[in-house]
Amino acid sequence: MTARYDGLAEWYDDFNAEAAAANAAEVAALLGPGDGPCLDLGCGTGLYLDAIRSTGRTVVGLDRSADQLRLARRRDPAPLLQADAAGLPFAAGVFTAVAAIWVSSDVDDFAGLLAEAARVLRPGGLLLFYGMHPCFNGPHIEPREDGAVLIHPTYRHRGRHPRKPWWRAGGVRDLVGMSHTPLPDLINAFLDAGLVLTRVSEPGGRAVPGMLAITARTPA
Repeated sequence: MTARYDGLAEWYDDFNAEAAAANAAEVAALLGPGDGPCLDLGCGTGLYLDAIRSTGRTVVGLDRSADQLRLARRRDPAPLLQADAAGLPFAAGVFTAVAAIWVSSDVDDFAGLLAEAARVLRPGGLLLFYGMHPCFNGPHIEPREDGAVLIHPTYRHRGRHPRKPWWRAGGVRDLVGMSHTPLPDLINAFLDAGLVLTRVSEPGGRAVPGMLAITARTPA
């Protein structure tokens, strides 16, 4: 099966570079200082690998798209693996931390991703989710010219959404589609994976919050 970003790596890297540079310090702060190996789960073209490394951890990247990993290998010397997040190629309890950055809209089974992330974490290990706020950013959100957003009833529709007329032509949604996980399902996925929530925030400082950050730990 072809990964959704194959053939779009250069375009996506250019599209995402400015936002990743702006968010890198916040990602590092949310992780906090640490040591041991950290998995960048869905690392894409590697734009956050150095931010994770700056916390003192040894970073390992993993992504489904060989095309995106091709650019990540040019950018960073970290070990990089191609694999599906639904079946991580690691033994249980090998990572002290996992960072899942902007992945919820690209996977068909977010709960399965978190269950795998929890499996490969050591007892007391840290998981950082940083990405889309499902209430304010998603396939059900229609931006308005005055800066407001219209939330359509399709907010409650889980999984992949068909293209909508308000999706920007040539944007990420238009080119690769989008999966949606309503907020209760997203939070319950942490609980169902046996993770203990430690902090929830809406980063970015925007008038309408479009981002969500959650940190959690495996039981010690």
